[in-house]
Amino acid sequence: MAEQEMLVMLISAASLGLIHTILGPDHYLPFVMMGKAGNWSLLKTCLVTTVCGIGHVLGSLTIGLIGIGVGLGLHSVDLIDTLRGSIAAWMFIAFGLTYFAWGLKNALRNKSHKHFHIHSGRITHDQLHHTAGDHIQTHGYGLPAPVKNEDNVSRRRKQKRNVGIWALFVIFILGPCEPLIPLLMYPAAKLSFGGVLAVSATFTLFTVGTMVVLVILGYAGAKSIRWGFAEKYMHAIAGFTILLCGVGIAFLGL
Repeated sequence: MAEQEMLVMLISAASLGLIHTILGPDHYLPFVMMGKAGNWSLLKTCLVTTVCGIGHVLGSLTIGLIGIGVGLGLHSVDLIDTLRGSIAAWMFIAFGLTYFAWGLKNALRNKSHKHFHIHSGRITHDQLHHTAGDHIQTHGYGLPAPVKNEDNVSRRRKQKRNVGIWALFVIFILGPCEPLIPLLMYPAAKLSFGGVLAVSATFTLFTVGTMVVLVILGYAGAKSIRWGFAEKYMHAIAGFTILLCGVGIAFLGL
């Protein structure tokens, strides 16, 4: 009888991991849009998704194990998860709004314009530049060569993107996996501690696996779209997407 119950719980863990991930766009849309905006490779996008997904499940798993270990009632653990969920939702909103504002500012600053260069021998040509970052042109006609600052600009942009990844990771750790504790861990604890670990591992595998599959599909879709004029607004679009995910969690219970 115990074996049959455990089998049912493992099937439930797999089903819940799959369904709750599909129904929660915050599990995959932020990675798709940030990957597109940051020109991440598919490998990097999947790696960031996997790490955040594991952190997402481990946060709830830790709370559940502590609750079971010290004998906390399910109601008390649910209150903790509810608080964590509210904090994560508002962090999603704050991060999305900040990212959107930064992306919009970056796009508006990055306006192209032409410079006309006059060389010795009255040779002229025009060259397209962008206002974001340095664009010093040296032609080597005895004039002092200004120092380029492109490496510093690139390094600062990379640091800002890494901050975004870490922020998303922290948010996912705080964000609870709603079905894990009440529907899987506590019922499994009545059978055995090994059962708790088994259903938790199954739930983790299907949650993270589904996240990665959906991100791969979304990544391919985003790459196939011709964004045109909107291309330079990709960071702003990514931020707005994350903002909407946070609003959906906070007000719609997604």
